[in-house]
Amino acid sequence: QVQLVESGGGLVQAGGSLRLSCAASGRTVRSYAMGWFRQAPGKEREFVAGISWSGGSTYYADSVKGRFTISRDNAKNTVYLQMNSLKSEDTAVYYCAQDVRKSGGSYSAFGSWGQGTQVTVSS
Repeated sequence: QVQLVESGGGLVQAGGSLRLSCAASGRTVRSYAMGWFRQAPGKEREFVAGISWSGGSTYYADSVKGRFTISRDNAKNTVYLQMNSLKSEDTAVYYCAQDVRKSGGSYSAFGSWGQGTQVTVSS
């Protein structure tokens, strides 16, 4: 069983930046595609970004493309999400997830989830 722990969330002004981290323990995640999802109050959880097991491929939701960058360090068993030019609509709880795949035209996670980290963007 993999345990995922997110960190790096907080309060930031619009236009600012944050870097989220997702540390995996229990088992290695280096052979899995990983991803970030988010859930805003009153809304369903949505896909934000994903990265292949090697880090060679990345994919993003249209709403964050060009502003967010996902990366991973397999030696550290850690995945990152660099968020720039933050907007108020980026306010949400951000979750890290294991084994992200495209299914039925959308991305889903088939492994473990973290507990989430709150990101609040003030306008």
